[in-house]
Amino acid sequence: MNKLVCECAVAPLRREASDRSEMVSQVLYGESMQVLDELEKWYLVRLSHDHYEGWVDKKQVSILTSNAQELNETKPLSSLYSLVRSGEKVFVLPAGAILSQTSGDEIELIQTYPNQENQKSGISDYALMFLETPYLWGGRTFMGIDCSGFTQIVYRLVGIKLQRDAYQQAEQGGLVSFVEESATGDLAFFENKEGRITHVGIILKEKDTETKIIHASGKVRIDNIDHIGIFNTETNSYTHSLRLIKRIS
Repeated sequence: MNKLVCECAVAPLRREASDRSEMVSQVLYGESMQVLDELEKWYLVRLSHDHYEGWVDKKQVSILTSNAQELNETKPLSSLYSLVRSGEKVFVLPAGAILSQTSGDEIELIQTYPNQENQKSGISDYALMFLETPYLWGGRTFMGIDCSGFTQIVYRLVGIKLQRDAYQQAEQGGLVSFVEESATGDLAFFENKEGRITHVGIILKEKDTETKIIHASGKVRIDNIDHIGIFNTETNSYTHSLRLIKRIS
């Protein structure tokens, strides 16, 4: 089967082969994928980095030729967004995009924000870059992101691969028994009334005693967390029920 690469800043990955179909995730510039099926205007693909499947518009991807440079999935852009040049075109790429040369003109990195020279490399530092990013179902960028897309991208920037959905990520790593034993960077998972894992966020430890969580719910925000779940001080209520905590390394 042919291998493809995304050659626009971000492309929607859809449940069905239609522009009206639900966006289940996004494909970032430079991410590669395997073709599973083909229609007139669409490819059914499996992404290389997390094996997530969906349909992409043929106009937003290119077929990798046999002499194309191998993609480097381990070195994504680590700034929130980067300005790059390809030939005469200048465009913006989001954090997590891959700058590997695949076809066409050489890619030149012009500017990053925050400046990469001053950027730290910890999970909490990358997570905090996304504060106030609006929630977007299936999103994986600073323009809109969902809860598991947020955790996946943040972990990707420190070189750790996570699966795409919250329930899949909950199967990775080792169990942390109590909130009090959690550490910055641990993943907290939350369940709905039916017991299904539907939400995930990243633990932030403050002042050695306070435990917070940064997560995408309406927007990327920081809330309190305890053994019951996420407590929103603005509404004075619990918004998510804690299921388990995992440590990924």
